[in-house]
Amino acid sequence: MDSRELRIVNDGSVPGAAPEYAQGNPNAPLPLANKSLLLQGEIDHMKMLSSQFKSLLHTEDFSDVTFLVEGRKFYCHKVILSARCEYFRALLFGGMKESNTNEGIPLLETSAASFAVLLEYLYTGIICLKDLKEENVIDLLGLANKYGLLDLQNSIGSYLESRINIKNVSLVYDVSCLYSLHDLRDNCLKFMDHNAVDILETEGFTNLSELAVTTIISRDSFCAPEVKIFKAVAKWIGVNIEEGAGYKHILKIIRLPLISLHDLFHGVRESSLYPSDVILDAIQMKTEYKVNDMPFRGHLEEETNLAQESNGAEVLTGEFKETLFNGEFSLYDLERGFTRHLIGDEEKDGIVIALGRPSIINTIRMLLWDKDQRSYSYVIECSLDNQNWTQLVDYSHYPCRSWQKIQFHPKVVRYIRVLGKSNTVNRYFHLVNFQCLFSNTICEVQNGIIVPTNNVSYILASALLIEGVSRNRNALIDGNTENYDWESGYTCHQIGSGCITIQLAQPYFIGSMRMLLWDCDNREYSYYIEVSTNQRDWVMVVDKRKENCKRWQNMTFEPRIVSFIKIVGTRNTANEVFHVVHFECPSSEPIERVVTQEEIQPQPPQPLLPVVAVSSSPSPQLQSTSRSSSSATEVDSDGGVGGARSS
Repeated sequence: MDSRELRIVNDGSVPGAAPEYAQGNPNAPLPLANKSLLLQGEIDHMKMLSSQFKSLLHTEDFSDVTFLVEGRKFYCHKVILSARCEYFRALLFGGMKESNTNEGIPLLETSAASFAVLLEYLYTGIICLKDLKEENVIDLLGLANKYGLLDLQNSIGSYLESRINIKNVSLVYDVSCLYSLHDLRDNCLKFMDHNAVDILETEGFTNLSELAVTTIISRDSFCAPEVKIFKAVAKWIGVNIEEGAGYKHILKIIRLPLISLHDLFHGVRESSLYPSDVILDAIQMKTEYKVNDMPFRGHLEEETNLAQESNGAEVLTGEFKETLFNGEFSLYDLERGFTRHLIGDEEKDGIVIALGRPSIINTIRMLLWDKDQRSYSYVIECSLDNQNWTQLVDYSHYPCRSWQKIQFHPKVVRYIRVLGKSNTVNRYFHLVNFQCLFSNTICEVQNGIIVPTNNVSYILASALLIEGVSRNRNALIDGNTENYDWESGYTCHQIGSGCITIQLAQPYFIGSMRMLLWDCDNREYSYYIEVSTNQRDWVMVVDKRKENCKRWQNMTFEPRIVSFIKIVGTRNTANEVFHVVHFECPSSEPIERVVTQEEIQPQPPQPLLPVVAVSSSPSPQLQSTSRSSSSATEVDSDGGVGGARSS
């Protein structure tokens, strides 16, 4: 084997070390690295050990087992192989016939060159893969899998990830499937998605296994002209399918309606691979179906915001279009920093975003103007031709504020339309920022409503405290459960009048809550909790009016859509004030959640009520409190954002 294949040279010396030191001269100066380790009380001679172990492979001295591979003899040492590999431990000391033979042990279906590299790895722990030919690396991967050397197998897999190219990706993909290297397999698929047209023209595609071909061409993200996919599959069938063997299951994956009429008649029909009825069905779908109902392929860029000018996106409709993609989340006010449209103006078509190319997305994030307590409602639709629209989400009946996160089944889109349906202050819908992407972090979604796993009644989740008294406006929803005392760190209301009300940023499907009652002494409380989707119709989900409660409260109920949460204290054994330190939903404590199988029916349309502002004045001590003063919101008659003005 060529000495370049390992980082250790054949004379047993350590690369970079002084020759005298390598030969064991006691008077030779120590390398600087070794001096540094000695000052720390540590001796590291691993390189010397590896080189000396490697030298054992080049002599019969001390060997006690011989392997025969492709007519070549390898003299080895049972104890070393057994210590490094479970396979050889079972072979040499497990009572098998090979453990008692004095003759050479033949290893069939094994490359001698690759086995030599494997042995050097077992003896030294070092391989220089970049100096090996690609076929030898693949063979070595097979041996690592055969002998159960998982660390070596994973390392070779990681190396191959960095060496993927147009010519070898098909072979590497087949190998990754054979040896269950999931990361390598996924990276191969992503590479093929991004280079679909070139991959179809390679010889490697023709040599793919049947399972690999069906997996690759069935992906929505394998974005190439369908006629080119058909031609590549037809060539693959001609090379790999024997006459009379079945291949219809492969042809069914090809999306014939995406092929032009000319190519259907002159390419597909003339190939005789499809019966005439199948081609006629494709023509019928092509002429009668809407574009959004066609099985289009799209480009996939994971965790990348596609709504950016750098990705070819643009805002087609809406006022002040230039601000939507500027990436600014903080410098916006009453007059600037947003894109808007007039609610109810059907001719304006809302705010329409065109992506640079048809793309697969499953997540939309957008920031609604939130410098006051107003709420919006909206609908989001998508299209491939800017004419036929498919609804992604309908929040026209739910008050929404600040950051919105919408998730849905992955969909190929080119155009996205945001239609504002209401604004509790004026007739304009204001959008500060818009993002769309394919996210690998997926929430459970029921009928367009997210089922959260993390706390959404949290200031960082854009929740808002709209009723209650506190020294710190957001004490209830700031996530702090430690810093509270007699003067601060809690939110309260007078028992018998008022409540504590939280507005979530958007509707969520909630089935649990958790709350910390003020507990600096032994007082006990009673309370109940109601939820609503419109701040008008309330449903009681927790009833503790007849119970004595203290400290942490963990509550579950039948999951339902929630936009507003109202906490009402009914008793305090110390005074007439109800105090809450922390609130979260869903609960962060493990709870067996009951999931209803009934379909969630959308709430009937209800007029959105203006929200009530929280008092920003300091709350009194625990012994007394007062209701917050209400504030009115004026409509800006010129159509600007407008602001809340205290009455």
